[in-house]
Amino acid sequence: MSGRDLFCQPRRAGRGAALTLLFASVLVAGAATGSFGDPDRKSPSPSARSTPAAHRETVTDAAAEAMADGKSPMEAAERAVSRSGDRWGAVYSQGEYEEFEEALDGQYTGVGLWARRERDGRIEVTRVQSGSPAAAAGIRTGDRLRSVDGEKVDGRPVTEVVSLLRGDADDAAAGTKVSLGLERGTRAWSETLRRARLSTDSVTVRKLPGGVTVIKVAAFTKGVGDAVRTAVEQTPGHAGIVLDLRGNSGGLVTEAVTAASALLDGGLVATYDVNGAQRSLHADPGGDTTRPLVALVDGGTMSAAELLTGALQDRGRAVVVGSRTFGKGSIQMPSRLPDGSVAELTVGHYRTPAGHTVDGRGITPDLEVDAEALDRAETVLSGLGDPS
Repeated sequence: MSGRDLFCQPRRAGRGAALTLLFASVLVAGAATGSFGDPDRKSPSPSARSTPAAHRETVTDAAAEAMADGKSPMEAAERAVSRSGDRWGAVYSQGEYEEFEEALDGQYTGVGLWARRERDGRIEVTRVQSGSPAAAAGIRTGDRLRSVDGEKVDGRPVTEVVSLLRGDADDAAAGTKVSLGLERGTRAWSETLRRARLSTDSVTVRKLPGGVTVIKVAAFTKGVGDAVRTAVEQTPGHAGIVLDLRGNSGGLVTEAVTAASALLDGGLVATYDVNGAQRSLHADPGGDTTRPLVALVDGGTMSAAELLTGALQDRGRAVVVGSRTFGKGSIQMPSRLPDGSVAELTVGHYRTPAGHTVDGRGITPDLEVDAEALDRAETVLSGLGDPS
């Protein structure tokens, strides 16, 4: 599983493992109506508690009652979410939620490292953002991260490591220091960096020697869909494209649909339900359907990235190569709590165009490979050839 210091929930009970699929009215404005509920509403009968709307009311009522008793509304909401069994439900302070919204706007506070956990538990740096504190310190791809502020990170989930890098537990701001223990070959050393406000580089494009264009999408922040469209349009001739979604933790559904529109000529992208109401997402017509396309995925491909993968696979537009995706196909919506904190609660699930459920299952690639996935993708593209 891969991660980076942009999308990581703070280490508090009830946090989900991925950036939420839905923020506010990102998916559909109408679906958000009433999501910031009145905390003074009466509790529904126990038989109604299983519905998403009742789940939301249970959490907001618990927070309101705690505030009336002089207790922490946020802690009461967290307990209610934990008891509900909502695996993706989470409660955030007002500041934390504002940070997530800023991240979706393409900004984050961190040191500019991407990392992954190897099979032996080691944490390896997979990418260093140019112009970041990590880059200025000379940290390189392939370096091993041994500790953060004295805490050993071997064997820990990448999300926890990223949270330490960001300083989420202390709401660390730009300019705060973080000490990293690093290793490169036989050399071990420490670096003290200052966190900074950084702009995300969510879409990168490179061309391989054989002419294949690789479009890497790290997350679906604002503007990513149009950036993918531009990258597709600038791909020369009928050269093959590898859409690299490995480690993509999701983001804005609207951006994933826009990316789908760049590669499909209209049609269904996904169906979903919100509070029991069935809805659908469609690509805009006019996308490129001529270039051979491979989508690269892994266990870190989540949420909106899985939605896009499922559309391309079910519509026969791309050959999916890699390993099974994470399996987050649920939809969360926010409810404002009395103290300004926000509870994000599951209200529905989405399905691929063929009706496959993603949540808890993930997407199985057409060609499953663990190592040398990009090389295999190039081989697949050579076999697809020029469809014209």
